Amino acid sequence: MKLNATDFRRRTGVDPETFAEMEAVLHDREASKRKSGRPPAVPVGAQLLLTLEFWREYRTFFHLGQAWGMHETTVLRTVVRVEDALLQSGHFSLPGKKTLRDAGTVLTAVVVDVSEVPCERPKKSSGTGTAGKRSATR
Repeated sequence: MKLNATDFRRRTGVDPETFAEMEAVLHDREASKRKSGRPPAVPVGAQLLLTLEFWREYRTFFHLGQAWGMHETTVLRTVVRVEDALLQSGHFSLPGKKTLRDAGTVLTAVVVDVSEVPCERPKKSSGTGTAGKRSATR
């Protein structure tokens, strides 16, 4: 892709340098495979771009498959494979809960009360409604 850094970040959600690091991790994983097997449907860079597009836009696998010319199951397997490789590398994982708590980060939360309130309705046996009444002309 021939985009400047700002547009690239807008498109993918990551900086070009981070994209290059992620791509290097995926290339290292491909090189360390024992069995070659069937070649992938798309190159490693496109696999990463597909995964970032899924993360960024959260489109369905069906829609991504239509856009990339692949079956939705292939898209799913590609995204899972890329996610696993990036997590196993250890370079792209989020810090743990204890690290965030010890960092002195002030967290704010908005709490919304969505509890249910009983609604007043007439009783079925009250006779105030008109449904079910027979006319007196019978």
